[in-house]
Parts: sequence; C-alpha cells; structure tokens
Amino acid sequence: MQEALFQQYAQLVQQHFGIQLPLEKKALLESRLFKLLNERHGQPGFGDEREFLNYVLEDASGQALTLLSEAITTHHTFFMREADHFDFFGKQVLPYLESCIRDGDVRTWCAACSSGEESYTLAMIMADFFALRGPEWETTLLATDLSQDILDVARSGVYTGEAVRSLPAQWQAEFFHRLPDGNYQVSDRLKQKVLYRKFNLMTPVFPFRKPFHVIFCRNVMIYFDTPTRDALVRKFYDFLEPGGFLFVGHSEVIDRQSAPFEYVMPSVYRKK
Repeated sequence: MQEALFQQYAQLVQQHFGIQLPLEKKALLESRLFKLLNERHGQPGFGDEREFLNYVLEDASGQALTLLSEAITTHHTFFMREADHFDFFGKQVLPYLESCIRDGDVRTWCAACSSGEESYTLAMIMADFFALRGPEWETTLLATDLSQDILDVARSGVYTGEAVRSLPAQWQAEFFHRLPDGNYQVSDRLKQKVLYRKFNLMTPVFPFRKPFHVIFCRNVMIYFDTPTRDALVRKFYDFLEPGGFLFVGHSEVIDRQSAPFEYVMPSVYRKK
C-alpha cells in the first residue's frame, strides 16, 4: 500500500472512530484489509484497497464504515483483567452506592466492552453484593462496543474452559454451565443483567437520558490522540453522577485539566 493511500485510511479512521493509525501501523492495516478483501472477494467495490476506500467514501448506508471498523479494531481482553479495579468496585464503590442511591437504580456503563468478559465480571460482582439486599435494586448494566461482531460474541456468552478457570469456583458453578464441546456459557440469569448495544464513542452527542454512577472505559483511549481523549473524558464527566467513578486502563492517565476529576487511585477517578 502506498503511503498516500495509507494516510487517507488513517484520516478516515481518525475522523470516524477516534483511533490513531501512525505509519508504523501500515503493515497491520494491510494485513487486516487483505483478510477482509479475501473474505468478501467478488463483491462490488472490494477489488483492492483503493476500491474499498472509494466504496467506504461513497457508501451512504454506513455498512462500509462498519466493515472498516471491524477490520481495524483490536479486541484483547480476559476475565479479571486488572483485578484491583474489580476488588475496589466490589469493596468500595458498591457500598458507597448502596448508601447514597435512593431509588435502587444502579447505573453502570461498560464502554468498549469487547467480547463481554469485563461486563459479565461486573454483573457477577453486583449479583453477589445485592443478592441479600432485596429485589428493589436494579443493577442491569449497559455494555457497548463499536464492533457488532464482537457484541454478538459477548451476547452468546460462550468462553473456553481456560478462560473461565481464572474465575472463583463459586462463580463458575453459579453463573456458567458447561457445553457438550467443553466450552462454558454464561447463565441466562446473568445475561439478563447486561444490555449489549452498538455504540461509537465518537458520537457527537451522547443519547443517555440519565447520568451513570460508574463508567468503565479501559484500554481504549490509548488509541486516541490528546484532543480526542480530552473531549471523551469531558463527556464521561458530564455523564457521571456527582460522586460517580470513572475506571480507565492502567496504562492510561487522564488530564484533569480537561475535566475536574478527583484522583482516587491509579486509573480510578471520581467526579467531585
């Protein structure tokens, strides 16, 4: 791929998804597009990288952009990733929310949920915490991602035995059942506590009717440039309740000049 063509792709990806593609990512983009073009060989507009770019630019339906987003996004996650966050969520955040929420509606957003491990982990922690606290607590959480394909994986809730093995034995027994092929599937009861939706964090105006008490957006903003990251952090601040918590990845640090968050612990911030 010529550098000029790569730069056109990079500009398009930055504009629509906020993701930076520096020149050293050219080989990665080439391999992802090669796979995409081979999988869809023979379809109109998919002859080579140039024709696919023209297809994306000319398509008004949004389907071409969806294909591009599926090609360039990376989905790497696992259960209990950055486990100290989950420990803090269960031991510090939930008791605080129990003490201050009056209508029983716990609003949690797992942004960039990928294949579902993070969102199901949060759901299991809340199920444990609120199990003996009465039926008036509504803990269904929102989990969003840019990729429809990865959301389908999350909704299915099927994981390998090796992936599930990292979870406490009690959770394995209570929230999963083994399939004939040896994989494990999340129970229907737990699936009902996670609402999966496709959502682009670059959406200019967030559509949520009520602010959240907790937002998890981990290991996503590392792909954004500084202005994009600062704008997103400000939106997160605006869509948090006072006293609400923002969790980011351990390799991410937010600029508190962009939004007046209070630092709580590494990669955990709170709205004042």
